[in-house]
Amino acid sequence: MTASTAASTVAAPSADAFWSDAERHLVRYGPQFTPEIIERAAGSFVYSADGRKILDFTSGQMSAILGHSHPEIVATVQRQVASLDHLFSGMLSRPVVDLARRLAETLPAPLEKALLLTTGAESNEAAIRMAKLVTGGHEIVSFARSWHGMTQAAASATYSAGRKGYGPGAPGNFAIPVPNSYRPDFTAEDGSLDWRRQLDCAFDLIDAQSTGSLAACLVEPILSSGGIIEPPAGYFAALKAKCRERGMLLILDEAQTGLCRTGTWYAFERDGVVPDILTLSKTLGAGLPLAAVVTSAEIEQEAYERGYLFFTTHVADPLVAAVGNTVLDVLTADKLDERARSLGAFLHQGLADLAARHPVVGDIRGRGLLAGLELVADRETKEHSSELGAQVTRRCLELGLHMNIVQLPGMGGVLRMAPPLTATEEELSLGLSILDQAITDASAAL
Repeated sequence: MTASTAASTVAAPSADAFWSDAERHLVRYGPQFTPEIIERAAGSFVYSADGRKILDFTSGQMSAILGHSHPEIVATVQRQVASLDHLFSGMLSRPVVDLARRLAETLPAPLEKALLLTTGAESNEAAIRMAKLVTGGHEIVSFARSWHGMTQAAASATYSAGRKGYGPGAPGNFAIPVPNSYRPDFTAEDGSLDWRRQLDCAFDLIDAQSTGSLAACLVEPILSSGGIIEPPAGYFAALKAKCRERGMLLILDEAQTGLCRTGTWYAFERDGVVPDILTLSKTLGAGLPLAAVVTSAEIEQEAYERGYLFFTTHVADPLVAAVGNTVLDVLTADKLDERARSLGAFLHQGLADLAARHPVVGDIRGRGLLAGLELVADRETKEHSSELGAQVTRRCLELGLHMNIVQLPGMGGVLRMAPPLTATEEELSLGLSILDQAITDASAAL
């Protein structure tokens, strides 16, 4: 009997032993762990140790856009890991150069130079470092409900969570208000969001606080952890103009919106605005650790001449780069941008039907297969209820649907939905049905 065979015959520890080991040996790195032991995942579902089949409406960590264990991804990993998995960081391989070229082919000019990394935080770290070096500034502007990662510069530009108790962040980080049409702070005569006045006021405050060393504005085209908030059409053109006036670069973080999820290859396409630097992660690896920074040849040349350094252990790794190429293959062959538009319309119509039946549904927002549903205690006053959102999330899991809830001060609980682009209408209908029941049950329990 081989060692691997012997290991496979050893009985798995009991659930009680599993949770005892987890409690004893794991660092708790965020909210409470989901009370399920997950054994495997396939397509749009994850499967627990006790045989439960759970519909995954978050695509893992908003990443598995091709579903779990997609056969072409599995084949690529098996083939690539057997031939070339990891290299000295100064060496190059064909999968890396191919992916850089192919990413450039999906993007408008002048975005053509790519740096391949592992996580969203790392890609934002690299982008901020590049912007600081090229501009000579150090000040970074971000949305007040942003999430850009947990490493130093990325965390310093993150305002939705994790700022308390860690001492000072990177110097020169400023927040600007989020243009939230559902909860407007600056209003026009008709009560709608006056985002132009809000943006003007925001940069008046930035100018008052800046030491004259503005480097970049780092923002998400649709704020995800901030509650699936999409700035109005025209906002990003105006934001880029503000950046140009001050010699700043515009960095767009498309960790969750890039690569077809919103119905176009990139969310920024809606606005006709091309960022100076684009960061990708999550969806690029379809669940594996792959990220990218993409910029212009001009910015890359300036950074290179100034000695740009981002030499990390897993920069330009061939294994995940091969996966990235397969992701592009599947997205293109299966026309998943079109599929995200049609399935997104189906999902949003289903959510609108829920809103018609449940007065606790305050707002529905998002684009394509990235959707948000804000729950409120009172639709007229928009009074929020943290308990309602938590109850709905718990009930969804009990009924076989994994959902994610965003709870932020001054907002209702916002359910984030990001099912795989490979999901079927039947699976979306199942999720909507479970959500319908969960809202009914949770509303009755309060």
